Amino acid sequence: MAEITAKMVKELRDQTGAGMMNCKKALAEADGDFEKAIKHLREQGIASAAKKAGRTTSEGIIFSYIHPGDKLGVLVEINCETDFVARTDDFRTFAKDVAMQVAAADPKVVSREDVSAEMIAAERDVYQNQAKLEGKPEKIIDKIVDGKLEKFYAESCLLEQAFVKDTDRTITDLLTQTIAKIGENIKIRRFIRFRLGD
Repeated sequence: MAEITAKMVKELRDQTGAGMMNCKKALAEADGDFEKAIKHLREQGIASAAKKAGRTTSEGIIFSYIHPGDKLGVLVEINCETDFVARTDDFRTFAKDVAMQVAAADPKVVSREDVSAEMIAAERDVYQNQAKLEGKPEKIIDKIVDGKLEKFYAESCLLEQAFVKDTDRTITDLLTQTIAKIGENIKIRRFIRFRLGD
């Protein structure tokens, strides 16, 4: 059994943002292995976020971000369970990260559930016609269309986009990590992006 030092706990906390006791417990369970401890914390965060998913989010903030140069701005509404959490630095940092993501990646909707049936049908139609024009065999066209539709979701749905500050994670990963860290359910309710002249 590896000895878990305060330095190791602090290092894991700095890397993951998880609480001190959670970091210590994860390192103990992983016998001092950082990668296993991080994996354990992520799994715990996902489980903890799933438990909180049904809880009501009626507090929160509307966060504004103006990109340097004053030609691009974003408003994002992010909800949480309590006014106390809405005023914390962690919550505001998350709101800022989401607003910057919207500014940089220009998503169309928050989640794939927000994509209209008409938009999905139109995208499917385009992808089917593309595949036919490229001479793809009829039996694989549906698989090609499904693959392209997944790529469309990854580009158009905020929660599925790669986080601009860390492309190894999605916005869903960032949300889950923040829920685990803060201890309350959080929802990205809506956003609007303004570009000068659009």
